[in-house]
Amino acid sequence: MSGSPFTSTLTLAVGAVLVGAISVVWLTSIRSVIRVVAFQGVALGLVVLVLGVHLSDPGLIATAAVVLAAKGIAIPILLGRAGAGGLTRETRPLVNVPASLVASAFLIVLAFVATRDVAHFVGGPTGDLVPVGVATGLLGYFVLVARRRPIFQMVGLLMIDNGIAVVAFLCTAGVPFLIEMGVSLDVLLGVVVLMVLAQRLRSEFGDLDLDELQELHD
Repeated sequence: MSGSPFTSTLTLAVGAVLVGAISVVWLTSIRSVIRVVAFQGVALGLVVLVLGVHLSDPGLIATAAVVLAAKGIAIPILLGRAGAGGLTRETRPLVNVPASLVASAFLIVLAFVATRDVAHFVGGPTGDLVPVGVATGLLGYFVLVARRRPIFQMVGLLMIDNGIAVVAFLCTAGVPFLIEMGVSLDVLLGVVVLMVLAQRLRSEFGDLDLDELQELHD
């Protein structure tokens, strides 16, 4: 895989990661958001797979399998369990959907403007796509700020990690297999801990948003 097929396939995969991030900002249904998380995890795995095949790197191909298993299957399943039994959608976001989409457009433009030098330094088709990874991370931060439900906080953290992973893979032609496995397991463990806490809070106090949790703290 080289030349134009490699560029177009990589662009499609990285673009799918960003589309998933925008979809999370747009959607309020928890079930739909979890499906988008799975889609984004698969897209990230495809990014790694395309790079691995292009570079004929067995380590990258193995890393792609880890990413697909952890972020495309395991984590969405855990998020689904964490969100089960509570409210089915975000009813009171701090920023409404139209304003969130406007903010998303601003963050995407900001990512492209702020990373022009990095993209130029990396060069080639991978460098051109670095701003997409940065934009994905910024949208993850926005979800953390704009949404109140704990399940969306987990999704925001995962989006930030996915954005960082995209930038790392594009800038370095992949990270070592053991490092990516360690990071994926750390994210998986974090989701498990947050899932347990969310279920415990739901059983004790019902379905809460962040403002209600802050009131309990006060």
